[in-house]
Amino acid sequence: MQNAKPRSLPRRLAALAALAALALVAAPSLAAAQAKTETEPTWTFASEYTADVTGVVSGGAARAGRYLDNLSVSLDGDLERAWGWRGARLHLSGLYNGGGEPNALAGTLQGVDNIEVSAQGARLYEAWIEQDLGWGSLLGGLYDLNSEFYATEASGLLLAPPFGIGSELASTGPNGPAIFPSTSLAARLRIGNVETFYAQAAVINADARTIGDRGGVATTLDHGVLGIVEVGGRVNGAGRYAVGVWRYDQHQDDIRDLTPEGEPAQGLARGAYALAEGRVYGTANPDGPQVDLFGRIGASDGDTTDFEGGWQAGVLVSQVWAGRPDSQVSFGVHQGWLSDKGRANIADAGDDPAHYEEGLELTYADRIGRFTLQPDVQLIRYAGGLRDADTVVVVALRVTTALY
Repeated sequence: MQNAKPRSLPRRLAALAALAALALVAAPSLAAAQAKTETEPTWTFASEYTADVTGVVSGGAARAGRYLDNLSVSLDGDLERAWGWRGARLHLSGLYNGGGEPNALAGTLQGVDNIEVSAQGARLYEAWIEQDLGWGSLLGGLYDLNSEFYATEASGLLLAPPFGIGSELASTGPNGPAIFPSTSLAARLRIGNVETFYAQAAVINADARTIGDRGGVATTLDHGVLGIVEVGGRVNGAGRYAVGVWRYDQHQDDIRDLTPEGEPAQGLARGAYALAEGRVYGTANPDGPQVDLFGRIGASDGDTTDFEGGWQAGVLVSQVWAGRPDSQVSFGVHQGWLSDKGRANIADAGDDPAHYEEGLELTYADRIGRFTLQPDVQLIRYAGGLRDADTVVVVALRVTTALY
């Protein structure tokens, strides 16, 4: 993301108030629309507020904490019920992100909080229409590729960004790929069914910008496109697997090599990944504890990004306590492998480069009334890709509530 100065508190509060007002105004009309059908509603509105207090208690650049937040609103519509457009559905969503940047304290390459942004403010996040084709579906509009590609549900409770999408892909593109918090125009075609077997491909504008970002939505292809293909399915209705490949169609700057004229050499950013997740305990007793495992691995060219690959793995336990149906605990490990060129750049700066940056995270979440409370602790080794860096310890408390 492009850097921008944080907005003043009054402007942040005004933006929050505007999105909250939208939720309050839209809710009655949407409720009325839902009441007109006895089956699934035509329109579904949702809003959620997340607030994090995240701080470094050991290692890092400073011992301090930061407050940051995320307000999301979404509207989903059945266009066949609403307008007679057979087999079509609409999705709209917006974000407001504010607060500090805890990774400036931690000094990691991959981040420590998945709602941290470098440019605070309100954005249109997604706006797309999906058409059912019978044998598959076609989607077009502003789209988050991580909503359907390179994603595992079992890693969703963890706060560290690498558990959302591998860093070797997240660090590509002129402004990052089309993932949180900035999406871009895309078209996605899926064949088959995600509950059995599927193949899907997307073509995505490489310039990830949306309404709310500087310059607004990129409507030209000046930076080319990102193409991504994923094939996957489920095993016995429980386990899930997928493999994917991705590639940009235009050359990008090499992070180290220069041309004879002294300009950055050019290379094509590309990579591949594989993932698997599934329930290993609790399938026969849905009212008791359930245990899910996940594992992912990815690789990239290593010429246009500091990462040549990485992996993430972990466990999610749901319904930890019999009397607490919303209790969850998750543990995860991630490694981001530094490319040879990335390590050489660190050495040129006079530091001793490590081969990877590694993180461990333990988190617990439970619902109390309308709020979900989630304490979290992370340990990051070789922060910043430095071999002699002290182990960074980050603690956080996340509070989430549904506004409607």
